[in-house]
Amino acid sequence: MTTETARTIAAQKRTPRIVTPRRPSGTLYRGREGMWSWVLHRITGVAIYFFLLVHLLDTALVRVSPEAYDAVINTYKTPIMGLGEIALVAAIGLHALNGLRIILIDFTGFGTRHHKVMFWVAIGLWIVLLAGFIPRQLMHIFGGE
Repeated sequence: MTTETARTIAAQKRTPRIVTPRRPSGTLYRGREGMWSWVLHRITGVAIYFFLLVHLLDTALVRVSPEAYDAVINTYKTPIMGLGEIALVAAIGLHALNGLRIILIDFTGFGTRHHKVMFWVAIGLWIVLLAGFIPRQLMHIFGGE
C-alpha cells in the first residue's frame, strides 16, 4: 500500500458521515410555540390588512354615492357581519398581544429566554379579553340588550 492510498483511507475514516433526518410525519410545521406564533401573526396581519382595505373602500363610497354607502352600511348590520366583527376583534387582539410579545423578544434579554411562556401568557390574555367581548357582542347581534 502506498503512502498516498494510506492517506486517502485515513482521510475517509476521519470524515464524518452526514445522516439525513427521517421525514417528519404529521404537520408540515415542526415548530412549537415560536412557529405557531409566527403563523398566527401572519394570518391575522393579512386578515386585518384586507379588512382595512374594504373599510377604506366602503368609507370612500360616501363621496361617490351616499345612497350606495347607506346600503353597504345596512348590510353591515346583519348577524353574519356581527359574527365577522367577533372574528375581526379576535384577530386584532391576537395580533396586538403577539406583537407586544415580539417586541419583548427583540428588545430584551428576558424575551428570548422566556418566549414560550410569553406565548401562552398572550394566548391566555387573548382568551380572557374575548370572554369579556363575545357575550356582549352576541347580545348586541341577536337583540339580547
